[in-house]
Amino acid sequence: MKGPLTSVEPSGDWAPGLQKARLYDLILMDIILGHLAPLQVLEEKALAARYAGGVSGVREALGRLAIEGMVIRRPRVGTLVAPLDLGEIEHAFEVRRILEGRTAALAARNHRPEDLPAIVGAFDGAEAAIESGDFRAMLAMDHAFHRAVAFATHNPTLARFVIALQNTATRYWIWQMEKQSPADQMRDVVLHRALAEAIARRDPAAAEAACALLIGEPPSAQRG
Repeated sequence: MKGPLTSVEPSGDWAPGLQKARLYDLILMDIILGHLAPLQVLEEKALAARYAGGVSGVREALGRLAIEGMVIRRPRVGTLVAPLDLGEIEHAFEVRRILEGRTAALAARNHRPEDLPAIVGAFDGAEAAIESGDFRAMLAMDHAFHRAVAFATHNPTLARFVIALQNTATRYWIWQMEKQSPADQMRDVVLHRALAEAIARRDPAAAEAACALLIGEPPSAQRG
C-alpha cells in the first residue's frame, strides 16, 4: 500500500522503509565519510547500481541532498558533491550553538516514552566500534542520535533545520575523528550519553548545558 500514510512519518520525514530514504542515507553517509569525494560528479545510473536502487529513488535522494547543501547542481556539469568548505562549516557551528541547545532543552521537555530508546541506546556498541576503527558505525550512531533528539522536540520544522546543520558539521567531525585517539573518541561518546541522560530525566537546563559541551569549539578555534 502506497500513499501519504505509508510514505511519510508523523514527523514529516520520509518513512525509513522507502527506497529513496535508504538511498538518501547511504549517499549522505558516503559523502560525510569522504567515499564520495568533494566535487565528485554524481551520475544517477552509477549511483543506482552502486546502492542497488532505482534511478528515480536516487534522483529524489539527490534532490533532498541539494536542498540540504550536501550536493550542488551545475548546468552542463550535473550534480557534484559539495566541497568541504571550512567557512561554511564555521557558520554551521555558529548556528548550531544557537539552535541545538534549545533543541536539546525542548527534547527534555517534550519527549514521549517511545522517543527515549533511540536516544539513550544510540551509542550502544560504541566501544567496539572505536576499538575496531569503524567510522561508518560511529557515524550511523551519531546520525541516529541527533535525529532522535531533534524529532523528540515534536517540532518537525525545527528538527529538519537541526538535522541539516548536523550533517554539514559532521563532515568536519569525521575528518577530525580520523586524527583522534580512541580515548578522545570515547570522550565524545560520553558527552553524547550525558546529553541522553539529561533528556531522559526531563532536565532542560542540564540538556542545554550538555549540548553546549558536545558541540565544542568551531574549526577556527581548533586551528588556532
